[in-house]
Amino acid sequence: MKLQVQNVSKSFAGRNGRVGALESISLDVDAGEFLCIVGPSGCGKSTLLNLIAGLEKPDTGAVFANGELVEWPGPERSMIFQEAALFPWLNVTANVEFGLRIAGVPANERRERAMRYLEMVHLTRFAKAWVHELSGGMKQRVALARALVLEPDILLMDEPFAALDAQARDALHGELQRLWQESKTTVVFVTHNVREAVCLGDRVIVFSARPGRIKREFRVDLARPREIEDEGVIAIARAVRDELRDEIAKVLGEEMDAR
Repeated sequence: MKLQVQNVSKSFAGRNGRVGALESISLDVDAGEFLCIVGPSGCGKSTLLNLIAGLEKPDTGAVFANGELVEWPGPERSMIFQEAALFPWLNVTANVEFGLRIAGVPANERRERAMRYLEMVHLTRFAKAWVHELSGGMKQRVALARALVLEPDILLMDEPFAALDAQARDALHGELQRLWQESKTTVVFVTHNVREAVCLGDRVIVFSARPGRIKREFRVDLARPREIEDEGVIAIARAVRDELRDEIAKVLGEEMDAR
């Protein structure tokens, strides 16, 4: 088992006491699996990614990667956020090389690996470009290359395409499926977009409203590559959306009560 989440709960301090983010989450992820997680706002999806990454510690329970207890961030687990978080003072190649440089990889090897992954995301023409010269979709492709160049065992993705327009997002769905199939990396992908989750995932996990609990799991046995408008994707996405409807209503009800 590549990744194990065992009975994990997490809460945070709020103005009126502790606020539960996750409650009793147990989850196994196989090597090379593409797992997607969906749920209403505030259900702890991003918190779970932070726990897997080692950026936060659970209140109870434990996370294991490759059989080892996760206590700190490590190079075997790379994370991509909604914003590309590139360094504006570095060009595209230097951004992709950054983690390798920190790891002490020699300059020639850094450059060779960076160019290989830039070719994989179709950005070799922009190897010397600056961040401000790139579109949003191109920035996310650089972020993807920067994560994959470290050749992580586990890739964590926190709504990486949410800020992109539909055309860029659809193109990146295809790119990501291709890169995942080539690299065999284990992926945990958080999104609000149900069709996106079905398009990309081998499994889709539905979280309840806060505190997040696993409500239901959907297996996605559709041929790849998939597109977001495929009939099979739409059919499964409809079932996932039906499962989410009550949880979203709970969140909206809480917001109205708070007002």
